[in-house]
Order: sequence, then structure tokens, then C-alpha cells
Amino acid sequence: MITVTGATGNIGRTLVELLAGADEEVVAVSRQAQPAHHTAGVRWVRGTVGEAASLRPALEGSRALFLVLGGELNSRGESPDTLLSAAADAGVERIVLVSSQANATRPDSPSHARLREFEAAVRTSGPEFTVLRPGGFASNAFAWAETVRAERTVFAPFGDVALPLVDPADIAAVAAAALREDGHAGRTYELTGPAPVSPREQTAALAEVLGEEVAFVELSREQAHAQLARFMPEEIIPGALDVLGLPFPSELAVSPDVAAVLGRPAAPFGAWAARNLPAFR
Repeated sequence: MITVTGATGNIGRTLVELLAGADEEVVAVSRQAQPAHHTAGVRWVRGTVGEAASLRPALEGSRALFLVLGGELNSRGESPDTLLSAAADAGVERIVLVSSQANATRPDSPSHARLREFEAAVRTSGPEFTVLRPGGFASNAFAWAETVRAERTVFAPFGDVALPLVDPADIAAVAAAALREDGHAGRTYELTGPAPVSPREQTAALAEVLGEEVAFVELSREQAHAQLARFMPEEIIPGALDVLGLPFPSELAVSPDVAAVLGRPAAPFGAWAARNLPAFR
């Protein structure tokens, strides 16, 4: 049995489908109730990584655990040892943790201190582990969906700064491999897309799949800060903006790890945009 936290998120939703499609017994954990349209045969448990007690029913009998933090859990919550002790008590043998590329490129960044705690705890907790360190997500473009639908306009900072954004479906596919297959224990995978793409280029990709013109309006850093504050904890916003606007060379580099694990190239932003077209119509 495999337990998937964040099961309704950008990664978890796809991961649940991949595992169930491979005939794995899956327990899906989310803070929300079971979705109306859910994968057949999957057992849903309401819980959160921030409350280990809520996960105990989902961990009982599980051999592997997919662990992802989200929202405010990236900056606060229970000690990771509390959750990992619950996993150990349940007999979990393998853990796959979604961390961040910034733990390698910005090891002292306050915005990623919580993820560093989880990485350190997972590495010493006992079960086999695999750490996934994605860079920027292609799905961050969902933040533009409302203005694209209403105004056919993208408002974003750093219009010409290009990063190799990763499709969350590729993160899910790598996670599925690490959860199901041998050979990934102790590995840390840096996950990126196949090429850097700027916000202006992402806007052009959205226009192409929509078949309509989409304008791009560049925000100042201050405007972007206010925009991110609507859904992101204040303490992690400066670090996020630093990555977006002043990336290090290591954050601009394309990693080979998606292709190495999956045996195919990482998906480009345009493929993500085409698959998620309904959100922007």
C-alpha cells in the first residue's frame, strides 16, 4: 500500500492516478473531503502533513509514503520528527519527499528552512528515502488564469528572466517510479523542464494554445510581492521573488534527472499549457 499526501494538489492528483493505474493499493490524503470525481479504487482519508495524528489512519499498513508540504506548512507546523515517528510506527519502509531545488542553490535561504528540516529528518529517519528537488513549477501559471480568461492578459514580474520550469506531471511520474521501483534509495533528483522559458514566452505559449492574442504586462517587484501575498505566506515571498528575478546560474541549468528516471525528455511548458487549456479559456 502507498500513502499519498497532498492528493488533490498539482503533483498528488496525477500521482494517485499513476499509482492506481499501475494496480497499486493507494490511500489518498488531503485536507479536503473526497473529490466528487476521484480515481476508482482509491481510499481517501482526510488529514494533513501538519498534524501527524490525522495521518495515522492513512499510514497503517503502508509500505511507502509520498510526502509533500503545501501552503503554510512550508513555513510552520509540527516537527518533522513527529510525522516520521508515526510513519515508522506504521511500518513505512520507503519515503519520497518533495523538497526544493533551492535547498541546493540557496542553502541559507530563510524561505526554505522548513523544507531543509524535513530533508534532514527524512535522511536520518530510518526508511529508504528519495528526495525530489524541483525547480519552478509550470503550474504556477495558474495564477494568471483569471486575468487571461477575463482580459486575455498576463501580469507578472521579470518578464524576460527564463527558468527551466518543470511540469508537475513529470514530478509525479518520477515520484511514482521512486515509490514503486528499487534503485532510487538515497538518491536526490533535481527536476526541471527541458529548456528555460520566461514569463513573456509562457504568455506566447498560452496565446498559441488559445488561438488568441494574450498581452503581457510586467509588474514591479513590489507589485509582484502584493500579488503573491494573496496566497503565499509572507515569510517565503522574498525568497521566491529572488529566484524568479535574480536566479543563480545553477537555477538556470537544465537537469537530466527527469529523462534519466523516466527514459523520456521532460515535458515543455507548451505541453503543460495545452493540457490545462480549460483553465485559461
